[in-house]
Amino acid sequence: MTLPTLTRTLQLRRIAPFSAALLCALVVLCPVLRAQDAGPQAPPPTYKVNRISGTPNPGPPPIPQEEIVAKFAANEDALKKAFDTFTFTQNIRMQELTDPGGDFNVQGQIYTKPDGGRYVRVVGQPASTLKVTHFSLEDVRQIASIPLFPLTSDEVAQYNFKYAGHVQLDQLNTYVFQVKPKLLSRKKRLFEGVIWVDDQDFAIVKSYGKFVSEFAGNGLSLPFTMFESYRENIDNKYWFPTYIRSDDFYKPDDNKNQPPGIPTKGRQRNGKPVQEQHDDTNLDDKTPKNPEDAPDAEDTSIPLRLVIRSSAFKVQTPADVPAQADSSESAPLNPSAPK
Repeated sequence: MTLPTLTRTLQLRRIAPFSAALLCALVVLCPVLRAQDAGPQAPPPTYKVNRISGTPNPGPPPIPQEEIVAKFAANEDALKKAFDTFTFTQNIRMQELTDPGGDFNVQGQIYTKPDGGRYVRVVGQPASTLKVTHFSLEDVRQIASIPLFPLTSDEVAQYNFKYAGHVQLDQLNTYVFQVKPKLLSRKKRLFEGVIWVDDQDFAIVKSYGKFVSEFAGNGLSLPFTMFESYRENIDNKYWFPTYIRSDDFYKPDDNKNQPPGIPTKGRQRNGKPVQEQHDDTNLDDKTPKNPEDAPDAEDTSIPLRLVIRSSAFKVQTPADVPAQADSSESAPLNPSAPK
């Protein structure tokens, strides 16, 4: 091999690795260059977060809301009028849901006098095995005065209604509405809660809520606030309330929730001091007499349950009204005025 030929061969051997590396780089870069030459690229995909509201939004009801409200309000008018012509038996039971616990049972007859007043007459002797709390006939009168038909046609204008859905309740299909007073009143307790309206009869068949006014509390000296009420079809015509239940707690250290019969200083009703004193001689011997002997408040909160059952509805006759009042008859029931 001549010298020039050897020199050229050596030069080619030195250039070959460089050429191979350059070729590899071009292979890698070519697709990128082609992509860059293709024009603007599509933006990356966007991700939308769907937030679930705590407020129901089922859309509008199948028929206008105003029409549903007008129909069930007209039904309430008829039911309230018919209700006052019926007499029925009412059983009231309050339970201490603790161990040991007790309960209070009383039965009353509800009727209307010629003056239009609604009365309750206690039937038999109340039975009580309560261990810590106390229940009196005055409490029975207050409980019996809970408004039963607060959404009549002359009352619905005071409320805001919000449609919450069309749901099945037992064997019924119902429209559900949230109900809230537009303004609170000093003269009457107004309903705040939820109602279920049958989509065939346009009658309220269930309600759950409380009764509010400008005054503190719910108008009752008892610690019950929320009431769940079920109605039953009477005589295949009237949807009357037959079952009312409320669950709450008695807290010995909370004067606002002190039930009658527990003597305290500064106990209040509707934000005002209550002057009456209660005798505790009928309390169970296990009730602490000395505050130092009582366990911590967290350990002494007692769950209570109130159940009101109404039955034996029948159209009232003169024979159902006592000829004269006796000690078992309460004062007239006034379900509207705050206590």
